[in-house]
Amino acid sequence: MAQKAYSLSHAKWMCRHHVVFTPKRRRKVVYNQVRADLGEIFRKLCRYKGMEIIEGHLMPDHVHMLLAIPPKYSVSSVMGCLKGKSSLMIFDRHANMRYKFGNRKFWAEGYYVSTVGLNEATIAKYIREQEKADIALDRLSVKEYEDPFDRGPKRK
Repeated sequence: MAQKAYSLSHAKWMCRHHVVFTPKRRRKVVYNQVRADLGEIFRKLCRYKGMEIIEGHLMPDHVHMLLAIPPKYSVSSVMGCLKGKSSLMIFDRHANMRYKFGNRKFWAEGYYVSTVGLNEATIAKYIREQEKADIALDRLSVKEYEDPFDRGPKRK
């Protein structure tokens, strides 16, 4: 992956952040209904702010993105914009969801962020392949549970 430096009027910058955030109560069913719209909404909001989504993946119950955020914006203001505006846009497109999510809040409070230095390719690969790893891990951890009240075959 090329180390692209961006430019503002008096500065060159290369600020990359790995962010993760979740929908309210980590709801999976509702999230799958709006998954197609979320990618479009995030791309539009990032274009408005002059940011670039380097890598992104919408998991069933959380979002991973690798963002190039200009230094004129703080990470907290960017996350406030992304989560706040995307909530409003989701509820405008899917009006029936207002009853399940009170007060038009789609996202849970808080987020995870880490700065990305020279290991950008590693983070991008992690974001791309995380869903495959989660599915493989789920398959390995499936246990066959036995009924504790079952006493074996019935005898006559």
